[in-house]
Amino acid sequence: MDEIAEDWRAKRRFARRNRGRWTVWGLYALVLLVAPQLFTSSLALTMLSQMGIAIIACLAFNILLGQGGMLSFGHAAYSGLGSFFAIHTLNLISAGQLALPVSLVPLVGGLFGLLFAALLGYVTTQKAGTTFAMITLGVGELVWAMSLMFPGFFGGEGGISGNRVAGAPLLGITFGPQIQLYHLIALYTFVCTALMFALTRTPLGRMLNAVRDNPERVAFIGYSTQHVRYLAFMASGLFMGISGGLAALNFEIVTAEVVGAARSGAYLLFTFLGGAVFFFGPIIGAVLMVLALVLLSEWTQAWLLYLGLVFVFMVLYAPGGVASLVMMNLRLASFGKLHQLAVSYLALGLAAWVVLAGAGALVEMTYHLQLNAALGPRMRFMGLSLDAQALDTWIFAAVVLAVGLGLFRLARRAFVGRWNAVQHEIEQETGARGARP
Repeated sequence: MDEIAEDWRAKRRFARRNRGRWTVWGLYALVLLVAPQLFTSSLALTMLSQMGIAIIACLAFNILLGQGGMLSFGHAAYSGLGSFFAIHTLNLISAGQLALPVSLVPLVGGLFGLLFAALLGYVTTQKAGTTFAMITLGVGELVWAMSLMFPGFFGGEGGISGNRVAGAPLLGITFGPQIQLYHLIALYTFVCTALMFALTRTPLGRMLNAVRDNPERVAFIGYSTQHVRYLAFMASGLFMGISGGLAALNFEIVTAEVVGAARSGAYLLFTFLGGAVFFFGPIIGAVLMVLALVLLSEWTQAWLLYLGLVFVFMVLYAPGGVASLVMMNLRLASFGKLHQLAVSYLALGLAAWVVLAGAGALVEMTYHLQLNAALGPRMRFMGLSLDAQALDTWIFAAVVLAVGLGLFRLARRAFVGRWNAVQHEIEQETGARGARP
């Protein structure tokens, strides 16, 4: 009877997990469908399209970083090469030399991303750890240098342009309007996300996790760690190429920038910020990447400095990324304890706002004096008019920063104490549940 009851409970847990998974994927598809209905401006549609492309790229990059523990500094080479081959394919379609639907052009980018990942990855994955990272950096710089050495294919500094409105319309779809292209990108985003999630549940995905955690034991039981890394590298190259092909359709121009170190660094930075240890973390990171590159860069000239400070803060206080913060708070909510930290979160938020006000004023005044001195000493910041050449303004900003840091330290100390108390309560409840017959 006990075995039957245990089997019944296991089936119930599996059914709940399965229903929860279908709910999550349904919500994901719903968000992709509803987003353009809520944000209808041309800027919003462009940003949503870029988010879909970035989601595929960051998830593909995380196959290496999060799933396999392989740090790559040149992975934009595969999305960039996919972009170049996709834009050339698009031009062949426009010239009538190739009978291929425009909607399949991203798959061409994926095939060439897979091809180059197979060629270059065989050498790259011979080593692991720091050596692997240095080899990827060298390969990435090699591809970038080649983009300037062969202007016939890469287009030189001007790049290669194309026109996605090519071929006969299918059911009235020309991919000229941005909304039509967004739906194509959303479809690719959902399918690629599902395929990459499925990869994590395959024997290859499980073995990749084992290679990440304990490569010596994997080798001891008879598996080739290099072979596992190589297969994962090719899978990542495939999806990176698809993202590059979608980017070629979206922008209708491809330049050498897409294979540069800055693009590779962006994938690494925002995948880490989103949370490489969770599957959905890179999705968060991709959204943050587009917001930072499009909106934050328009708001302030010091956006790279702010981005670097956020990265340092996350490394120090939340190395698991935004996804880890989400999961920790979901655990509190599942035990009904989240409301107990509401005051602590509010105090942390207010202290962080004071720190941002003081530090931001100092940074913005410095940038104003260096880059916008011709516009005069006065500038606007957080609704206030500041005189960047007045000593009292600098002293006031420094005082605000010092006060904010002091408040943040006190708020953080109180938060840590309250957090530990709540975690102790959860452990007691968990132990009491486990002790019940």
